[in-house]
Formats: sequence, structure tokens, C-alpha cells
Amino acid sequence: MMPGGMRNPKQMKRMMKKMGMTTEDIDAERVIIETHEKRLIFEDVQVVHMNVQGQSTYQIVGTPREDAQEGVVVIPDEDIDLVAERAGVSKQEAKKALEDSQGDLAEAIINLTS
Repeated sequence: MMPGGMRNPKQMKRMMKKMGMTTEDIDAERVIIETHEKRLIFEDVQVVHMNVQGQSTYQIVGTPREDAQEGVVVIPDEDIDLVAERAGVSKQEAKKALEDSQGDLAEAIINLTS
């Protein structure tokens, strides 16, 4: 139940605006959340962007479908920089070596320097 029994949507919007809250519906067709182990894919999704006193939040409503992330290696920029520096190669070469070694720093450096 709403505070004070307020059920009028216009009153709610005015009250939220006074408190520094704004909401915006986003016309999204699909939302994908990727982690190291899996991907969550939301189809036919409702997305609402909320801004509360400068802080943005996104609310996703829907049923996710889960996909495994087999063979996908996420390589952080820090790893690319480290391999490029240690092996004395460009960042593109370092990234390729890291992809070939499935993200293994030591193997990538050894492959580049031998």
C-alpha cells in the first residue's frame, strides 16, 4: 500500500519529483548480462531507468534465459598492458597472445618472447 493511501499516479509522480526522483521507461527489446561463467539474456523485457538525487539505477523485469560462456575469455586491459610491457610488444600483439593462451599471463609472455 502506498504511504498515506496515495493511489493517484499523478500525485505519486509529483511526490517523487519533490524527493529528487525521476523514472523513465526504456523501450528495450533485449538485455544481456555477461559474467565470466554465463550470459543472462532477457527477451520481451521491461526496463526502467531511475535517477534518485544523481544516482542512476536500472530495473529489469523479465525472465532470463541462461547461456554458458564456453570458450569466451574476458581479458582485462591491465593484463594486456602487463603482457605488452613485459614482452616488449604492442597491445594488439599482447591481446592476441592472451586470447591464444586463454588468458594465461605467463604463457602469453613466454610465447611472445621465445
